[in-house]
Amino acid sequence: MTATPDTASTPVPPPARASRPHHTVVLVIVLVSYFMIVLDNSIIFTGLPEIQRGMGLSPTALSWVQNAYTLVFGGLLLLGARAGDLLGRQRVFVLGLALFGLASFLVGTAQDEAWIIAARAFQGVGAAIVAPSSLSLITSTFPVGPERTRAVSLYGTTAGVGASLGMVVGGALAGLVSWRAGFFINVPIAIVMIVLAVRYLPQTAPTRGRFDVLGAVTSTLGMGALVYGIVNGGDHGWGASATILPIAAGAVVLAVFVLNEWKATHPIMPLRLFADAGRSGAAVARLLFAGTGIAFFFFTTQFLQGVYGWSALEAGVAFLPMTLLQFAVSLLVPRLTRRFGNGLLVAVGIAIVLAAVLWLSRITPDVGYLAGFAGPLVLFGIGQGLCFGPLTAAGIAGAPAADAGAASGLVNTAHQLGSTLGVAVLTAVGAGAATLSGRVADAYTGGAVMLGIALVVTLVLVLPSDRGARGRVDMS
Repeated sequence: MTATPDTASTPVPPPARASRPHHTVVLVIVLVSYFMIVLDNSIIFTGLPEIQRGMGLSPTALSWVQNAYTLVFGGLLLLGARAGDLLGRQRVFVLGLALFGLASFLVGTAQDEAWIIAARAFQGVGAAIVAPSSLSLITSTFPVGPERTRAVSLYGTTAGVGASLGMVVGGALAGLVSWRAGFFINVPIAIVMIVLAVRYLPQTAPTRGRFDVLGAVTSTLGMGALVYGIVNGGDHGWGASATILPIAAGAVVLAVFVLNEWKATHPIMPLRLFADAGRSGAAVARLLFAGTGIAFFFFTTQFLQGVYGWSALEAGVAFLPMTLLQFAVSLLVPRLTRRFGNGLLVAVGIAIVLAAVLWLSRITPDVGYLAGFAGPLVLFGIGQGLCFGPLTAAGIAGAPAADAGAASGLVNTAHQLGSTLGVAVLTAVGAGAATLSGRVADAYTGGAVMLGIALVVTLVLVLPSDRGARGRVDMS
């Protein structure tokens, strides 16, 4: 319907009134699509024992079923963000959904170790395209103010709830149907989202520039080598050449990446983004927080099934209280953010999750679910509900419009690389224990250390920056 030029007869400008329904549709498309790719971070966990038995995977190969996805996802996110800027976000978003849907089908039909790891890596390619385009579409669609605050909060909440709900959905599907069903359902969802995206997502004009191919290659290879070395550290020892050489190579390649980003005309990760202490702190805190969270799901489901002897369905249902609490708390976040700011909510949320993980670090086979897991899961849900939305907002706060894609890419990169490093590092931490329960308890202890560092970073960098920004707004 075409708006009339007679603006005097209506108190609301026609373009704004006409755009609101489309804003809602854009938000639904973005959140559902992002939810789908975040869900696949954790939906596989409750099916890991079945996958391991069916394909004869070693513990290291089993960790790569998860790491292949998160590593490629995180490594290519910066390039995916840049592709959205250069080629148009709607076009790139649709391409990412198509790749993700196809890859999900390939994961669901996997027959052996090489197949499933390769298909999970291919999934990561599609996710790396969709995720940064999702956040960029939000920042370009919703103006600064309450609307954007609410949209970004929902986006951040999706990251946490999607991961938590993945455990419940994955357990239900693995127990009632098959672990493969969790990936097959992505195919029709991706098709529906593609149709809606073509119809409703706004076309953004491509910006002029070039792809930073060297940056994308060095960031992915550097992180890949680093994670490979860390995983080998748990298997072969920290003094083995299979550990030292990949870690050293990864450090060198990442140094080349930083040098390239410093000199590149159109870098995929502009180093100027780190000039803001709050954004830098938010990236570090998110990396550590996400790493602990994904590792928590990875190890907890193994404990519930391997030590308690629960089925995949029972293990999935065990996470339901946490998921419901997280969703309920997240609904309060926009109101709490307006009153207390992002920094304080991030600090409180991380502190609550830290308490949960410290509690879990004392778990033994003799401690039942109600005494050992129920309380920590409640705390975990509350902490994640408080933290994820504000942590996302802090990661893009103050970024200029020209760097919107890069800033959103940095937020998602910190999340996915943190997920990869978290599983790798904590697998290595727990590798020395003789029993599964011992490995899990050691991993929880390592996760508590990571969260402690994240809390310090938040208190030193994120909280002061957020308070300063709020003070400047109050004075203006």
